[in-house]
This record gives sequence, C-alpha cells and structure tokens, in this order.
Amino acid sequence: MSITVSSPAFNEGGTISPKYTCDAENLSPALNWSGIPQNTKSLALIVDDPDAPVGIFVHWVIYEMAGNLNGLPEGVAKSDIVNGIGIQGINDFRKTGYDGPCPPKGSTHRYYFKLYALDSPLNLKAGARKIDVEKAMQGHVLAQGQLMGRYSR
Repeated sequence: MSITVSSPAFNEGGTISPKYTCDAENLSPALNWSGIPQNTKSLALIVDDPDAPVGIFVHWVIYEMAGNLNGLPEGVAKSDIVNGIGIQGINDFRKTGYDGPCPPKGSTHRYYFKLYALDSPLNLKAGARKIDVEKAMQGHVLAQGQLMGRYSR
C-alpha cells in the first residue's frame, strides 16, 4: 500500500523555502498524509538527504505517532516528547527533532520525508537514531509514502 504525503510548504520535487532550512527559521514544514491503513497502530517519519558529501544525512526522526494522525503542524517543538504528536529521535546534527536542509554552497540536495504506517508501536525511548527506528520497524511496515523537496544554497 502507498501513503500520499504532501505539504503546503512545497510540492513533490519542488523547492523548500529557506524558512524551513538552516538559512532562516529552521522550522519543520507542515505535512499532510492520506492512505493510512485502518489497522495502523503507529506512524514513523524519517527525513534524510541522500546527496550529502558524507553519505545519507538524517535531518529528522519522529516515531510513536498515533495511527490516526493525518499530518504534522509547522514548527514541531524540538523536544523529546511532543504531546499529541509523538517521540523524537536524534538527527545527524546530534540534536533532537527537526533540523532543516543545509547543503554546501553551490549544490542542490534532495530531502526525502518518508512516512511509515506500522502494525505496532516501536517501543523506543526518546533519542533513538534512524538505524534504531529502521531496525524496530522491520516486519511491521503496512504502508509507506514519501515527499521529496529540493534546496540549494
């Protein structure tokens, strides 16, 4: 099954506004999704950049979101636990929550917002890394979807 992920901040393949990057407010963009299977118990979101010079660079890990959640507001708090939303992990900036695009000057990078519908909670504590979330998700993914945006400096 496929989940449709969208954002009022940018279209699929479109340019991410500086507002959501290290060049400005560094807020997480609002996200919406549809097509979540009825038996979904939790959701997880991973945002990463496959074009980083060091390899895949993780910008956001959030999990234990309710299976009936249909999106995220702009500017999710950068705290371990976000009431009514979920638990956040550590990104590759070694910080909790979202840290936006910040590619080297002169390059355009792609940023994938990947959402997973799961048949169970992951039972991970705050501060998990992408690798921990992916390991816990194995065998539990009911559906997934993604939204890709681009950013240049």
